[in-house]
Amino acid sequence: MTVENRRPLATRSAGWAKALAKGLASAGLTPNAISVIGIFFAAAGGWAFIAAPNGSPWLWLGAGLGIQLRLLANMLDGLVAVEQGKGSATGPLYNEFPDRIEDALLLIAAGYACGVPELGYGATVLAFGTAYIRALGGSLGFEQDFVGPMAKQHRMFVLTLAAIACFFWPSPVVGSFVLAGPLAMILGLWLIGCGAALTCAIRLHRIADLLRAAKGSFREAGE
Repeated sequence: MTVENRRPLATRSAGWAKALAKGLASAGLTPNAISVIGIFFAAAGGWAFIAAPNGSPWLWLGAGLGIQLRLLANMLDGLVAVEQGKGSATGPLYNEFPDRIEDALLLIAAGYACGVPELGYGATVLAFGTAYIRALGGSLGFEQDFVGPMAKQHRMFVLTLAAIACFFWPSPVVGSFVLAGPLAMILGLWLIGCGAALTCAIRLHRIADLLRAAKGSFREAGE
């Protein structure tokens, strides 16, 4: 992993984040191990989503906590790898593949939690698309583009807000009709899906512009 290929995060430069990364590195935790731990946090969040509709309302907040801990692990693995010099040859694999598992665990579970599993699966496919297009740009020789509007941190922010809203409003009623699932989660997944589709289109357009510019520069050099 290189600094140029990391997702830009303001919290990465925070003193507490650097201190925590240093502590984890001193404790012997590798970046790969931290990446795997992130999967367990996402799995816990996914379980809380599925259990919440028929269980304690506090499970919605538990799901939100699982999301945030997943994001924390995603940030710390990079900090330990780069700032603490603990990167390994397999680091790029562990940096990417667990993210896809985590997205799927959380988004699909959120779909089942609101009674519309199709929304969860659709959001997952589109989230995978944003990551694929970003990696495609990198494979073509460009810096990986983390532009939104629904990049990973944005998706997880919306999902966390939806989980918090479900805690306060678990069974919305419209007129005399009780919705099958929490409205906040349904709306959140629609927003994630539509935003991820727009993100895919924007990233593809930016890559196409870079390819055209590179071809133009090549022609000028040939002349």
